[in-house]
Amino acid sequence: MDKVEEYIYNCEGEQQEILLQLHNLLLSFPHVVAKFKYKVPFYYRKSWVCYLLANKNGTVELSFTRARELADDFKILDFKDRKMVASVSLSKPCDINNNIVDIIQEALILDDTVPYTKKWFGKDKK
Repeated sequence: MDKVEEYIYNCEGEQQEILLQLHNLLLSFPHVVAKFKYKVPFYYRKSWVCYLLANKNGTVELSFTRARELADDFKILDFKDRKMVASVSLSKPCDINNNIVDIIQEALILDDTVPYTKKWFGKDKK
């Protein structure tokens, strides 16, 4: 078992079920891989796309690293005073609906079409 799977199976109940469903959903997209970074599962294609966070209150956050660049047509992303990263908080497996799938697809299209650039002290660097 790898560290991503350990992270998922160390959770219990609905939280574990949500994590497992999201993990399997994300890996069902072509060329998406899971890596364990910063103590949470990150999902990459060309660059990092999103990560999963199991909260102490039993919810799961699906967080998008380039959320500021997403259209978020369904207004489901919460920035929580962050500049780039926004997340969707899920409390039940049934919360994983078509809107979640659509925002994941949008994030993957962004990753495929617009190169990720890191900003260092106001200057763009690749």
